[in-house]
This record gives sequence, structure tokens and C-alpha cells, in this order.
Amino acid sequence: MTVTAAAPRRLESYVCGRWSRGAGEGITLLDASTGAPVALIDSSGLDFAGALAHGRESGGPALRRLSFHERAAMLKAVGQALMERKEEFYTLSAATGATRTDSWIDIEGGIGTLLNYASKGKRELPNTRLLLDGDLEPLSQDQTFSGQHILTPLQGVAVHINAFNFPCWGMLEKIAPTLLAGMPTLVKPASQTAYLTELMVRRIIETGILPEGALQLISGSTGDLLDHVDEQDVVTFTGSAATGRKLKTHPAITANNVRFTMEADSLNAAILGTDAGPGTPEFDLFVKEVAREMTAKAGQKCTAIRRVLAPRAYVEALIEALGNRLAKTVVGDPRDEAVRMGPLASLDQREEVRERIRELGTEAEIVAGNPNDIRLAAGDAAKGAFLNPVLLYCNRPAEASAVHDLEAFGPVSTVMPFDDVEEAVALARRGRGSLVCSVFSDSQDFVREAVLGLAPFHGRILIGNRVSAKSSTGHGSPLPMLVHGGPGRAGGGEELGGMRGVKHYMQRTAVQGSPTLLSAVTGRWLPGAEAREGGEHPFRKSLAELRIGDRLVTASRMVTLEDIEHFAGFTGDTFYAHMDEAAAKANPFFNGRVAHGYLIVSFAAGLFVDPAPGPVLANYGIDNLRFLKPVNPGDSLKVTLTCKEISPRDNAEHGEVRWDCRAANQDDETVAQYDVLTMVAKTLVPQSKAA
Repeated sequence: MTVTAAAPRRLESYVCGRWSRGAGEGITLLDASTGAPVALIDSSGLDFAGALAHGRESGGPALRRLSFHERAAMLKAVGQALMERKEEFYTLSAATGATRTDSWIDIEGGIGTLLNYASKGKRELPNTRLLLDGDLEPLSQDQTFSGQHILTPLQGVAVHINAFNFPCWGMLEKIAPTLLAGMPTLVKPASQTAYLTELMVRRIIETGILPEGALQLISGSTGDLLDHVDEQDVVTFTGSAATGRKLKTHPAITANNVRFTMEADSLNAAILGTDAGPGTPEFDLFVKEVAREMTAKAGQKCTAIRRVLAPRAYVEALIEALGNRLAKTVVGDPRDEAVRMGPLASLDQREEVRERIRELGTEAEIVAGNPNDIRLAAGDAAKGAFLNPVLLYCNRPAEASAVHDLEAFGPVSTVMPFDDVEEAVALARRGRGSLVCSVFSDSQDFVREAVLGLAPFHGRILIGNRVSAKSSTGHGSPLPMLVHGGPGRAGGGEELGGMRGVKHYMQRTAVQGSPTLLSAVTGRWLPGAEAREGGEHPFRKSLAELRIGDRLVTASRMVTLEDIEHFAGFTGDTFYAHMDEAAAKANPFFNGRVAHGYLIVSFAAGLFVDPAPGPVLANYGIDNLRFLKPVNPGDSLKVTLTCKEISPRDNAEHGEVRWDCRAANQDDETVAQYDVLTMVAKTLVPQSKAA
């Protein structure tokens, strides 16, 4: 795609199954470096109620017909398709003011998040359309009445209202868990950089991978969209706290108790340990990290370091080191390969940051960088939204307020001194809730006290030291497997966090009834449910033949003292409870020598395994193993093995089968309980091939 100043592209919205232009003339969006027109944006006249209805009636049902594995495969295919087009996104991303490195975070970081959720969905979720949340809860002594929590997709639309700073990642990190959960999405990017989001959505729609209605886009204002949300919808917002509070109190959101998640202003802090003085690896790492967080995306990151807390004795050296490093930052048009920091997103954004610097100046002094004297390696200082990195110093932070309340959303940070770890924690907590805080220290005592004091006020804490330096992803990098969000001022919400993010778009329901009927609902055999015994050994059945509840009850085997001693000698496990009668009797848990727990598991396998080649291909693990009652010499073992769950794998000739395994003694008392996990062929494997 080629964008010229003479012909800015008119952005379109994708709603109700088609691309549509707004009815108005549109607002002109400018290149952050050159001021040249990039696009026109307008959404007036769109049918916002119809867009929500389309998602609910078309996208939702289509997604819910798919299993988690099928949705995961869908995400993977979308991610791969986007990765093939990444250079197109990089080219347009330069207009936002992002350098190649900045764009990598946004573009490939976003696509990587999509692919990560695809992988986790395939590995961690069953090939079903609902999730079990926790174990069965017995509600009667005779096992005729039980309860099971389940998670099912909400049947509305997830409306994602995103910020300007990450037009790709901001969208992809939200739609990944949403689509995996089985819920359609409607994306509303911030107008300033919506042209990049619109391009990426176009490429997604062109693939034809997503069901119609699963992804919609609004380019421009949301109009009366929120008037039409209901109790099955979800609204997420990333942006200023003021706007977030306004949206959160929208009449339809409050009246219908719509789930609302916000990620808002965050005055994140970085703390230098009292052990990390000049000359230590931690000091150097701290300087590097603060400078990087100030200049990446020109400081326009919700996770950027705004407050730099250091022991008072190290402040002078820290300011000098930071000033020297920031002075080497090459500012200019990001299309120039020598440039290391591009402009802010717009001239209005630059003026807002300058105003925040002036307000911070009532409590702090500028010690590095001039916000008005811009020195560029490339670009137009008059038309581009350029700003030097600015470092301030507040000598009495405990008595200040602006430095803890005002966020300059640009390359601006304030250094503050402290005298001990308690004061450092107290200053960091003045941010009233943040997305992330970093602690750079190699002292176990300092780190322990800092983390325990900071945790209630932060969504994430990074510990930096010489050991983790090479592998650490850094202060400002949200990761898809960890929670991204924070309490209080930061919005009080959570995003990402692996499967935690998926469950945000699902409803938890407690279902009560007989175990047999609960098993029919959940697709998993539950204790107390009907089972089928007799006939062919379950290990002789392929996935096509095997059914939930198929059961094998084995013959019995006596455990002898010779068995115990042989197992001890063979394995080297000569723990006294197995070898010394007097010592075992003195143990409060035993009444004499007992069998090894793993001997019980091994004997159990010998009782239930069918040894001939067949559809069972491999045993790949045991879950939830518990030894519940000692086994003494002379006791006998019998196993009840029940097919508990069947999960076929897409694009493979096998699937996973979970078996409930109960080992009991001669009095039918449970001595061991666990799940056996096997790989089983979808169809019978010919004997010649198996051999």
C-alpha cells in the first residue's frame, strides 16, 4: 500500500458483513513525523445497533459451534497469514511515529500474542466447547446429587475500545482470548492511528478464516453503540482514566451490569536497590532499562517508567548516567535507520506532554533534556511531533503530589530519592495502583521486602538483576501468559494471563444434579455416574469405539513383604517405613512396614494394562495422584479403571484419553486415586503396522 499526501485514504468500517464509509467528510489523520495527510476517518451514519446484532446472531453462533482446538487452529492460521504480510504493516506503521523496533513490539508482538494463545489453547484446553471449572462437588453421601462448575461463552459481543499507542498489539492481545473463548468481537481503535488497525483488519477479513461476524471494526466514533449493549456483552477500554470512568458509568453498562474492563493511567515506578550502587551490574542495568522505557515508542506506553526511585546516596551518579545515555538518543523521522526515537503520535499529543512537564516543574526540576529545543537527525521540527527525552528530579517526593498524580505520556520520567526500602515502597504506592513496577537489586532481603509491600498495588512486578539480565523481557513488556492490568488508578482490570484472559469472556455456572446427567452435560465421566463394565477391554477400543464411562474392574493381587523388599532393592528406595518394622510402627501414619506408593502404582498398571499392540499408543502421564491409605504386607490390590474424558486431536490420527484410576484394598477402601493419561488411535491400527 502506498499512501501519498495528495490522496489520503478514506478509512472504512467493517460491520454487518461489509466495508462501509461514514456519511461525513471525515477527519484528516496526519503523519506524526511530516504532518502529511495519511487518511480520513469517519463513522457517522453506521448502524451500530445492527453491528451488535450481527455479532450476536452470526459471529457468536458460528464460533460456539467450534471447539477450543478448532478456534485455536483458526487463531494460528490468522497469525501466520498476518506474519506473511508484516512488511506492509511496518511500512504504514512509520506514519504513527514508530521506529522499526517500536513497530516490532506492536506488529510482531501482537501477532506473537495471537500465536501464543493459539498454542496455549491447543495444549491447555480440551477439544470441547465448554470448560470444567474445578472438581465435582459431592452434595449427598450416596453420590446421587452433585454439583459441577462449568464455563460457557457469553452470547453477546466483546466491544474493545483501544488506545492509539499500539494499533496492532492493542487489538490482537484482546481479540485472541475473546475469539478463543468463542465470543465475537467489535474493535474500535483510537482515531489517531486507526489507519494501521484498519489495514490489519482488512487483511484478516480477506483470509476468510474467521466466521462472518466474528470480527467487526469501527473506524471513527462509537456513536450510539454503547446504548445498545446488554448483559451478555463485554466492554473493554484502554486509555485515560477520565474517559474510562465516563464509559464505565454509561447508563446501558450500569443498567445491564455489562462486564467492563479498564486499563488506564499508570504512574509506573522503577526502584534501585540499596545494594545496587554505581559500579554494580544492577546499577548499569537500571540505567539501561529506565532509558529504554523513556524512549521506546517515545515514552507512549502504558507500562513506561514514569517515576525513578533511587537511594539518596546514588541519585547524583544516577542522574549523570541517565543524562549521558539519553543525550545519545537519536531523535527524528523513524524512516531514517539512524533514528532511535520517533515523534509523539500528534502535535496535540506533544503539546499535552509539554503542559504536563510544566505542571511537574512546580515540584521538580529538569536535569536532562530540553522539551522546547528539538535537535533532529531527520524530519521537520515544525510539522513533526518531536520531543527530546526529558528527565526531572524531585528532591522531596514525600511532600509532593504532582509527581505521583500527573502522567506525561511521552519520553518523561522523574527521579526521586529514598532512604530505605520502606520509604521506596511508600513512594511507589503513591501512584495509587499501577500496571508494573521494577525492582533492580541482588539483595534477597531488599527484594523480599519490596515485593511484599508493592504487590497489592501492582499488577506485575519485574525483578532485575545480573542473573536474569540476559533472558529478561524487561519492565515494559506484557506477556500473554501473565496478567496485564493493575488495581486502583490503573483500571482495576486484568487482561492476558493465559487462560485467565479466556475465562473473562465466559460465564461460570454451577450445575447441580445426578452425576450421570452432569456427565452428559460436561462430556466427562464424574464419580457416581453410570459406567459400563464387561465386554472388550477398554484398551482394545479406538477413539471411534471408546465411550465415556467404559470401565474395567481388574482381578486382585496380594502385596507381599518380598514384593516390598524387592522393590526397595531394585529402585534404591529404602525409606525406613518400608524396611524397619519398629521405626514404621513409631510413625503416626503407619502400623508397621508399608508398600511404596510407586509400587502400588506399578502393580496397578500391571493389573489394568492390556499388553498386546492396539489402539493405545502411549502413556504420557499421571495427574492428581494421591495415596490415601497405607498398604501393608498381606493386603491385596484391585483396580477400577474408567474412561473419564476423550479429547481427539485435530489434524492427527490420535487423541488423548483420561482414565479415572482407583486402586482399592481387600476391604474396598481406596488406597490410591489418580488420572492416567494415554494417547489412543482414532481408528484401529493394523497389527502389521503396529508391529
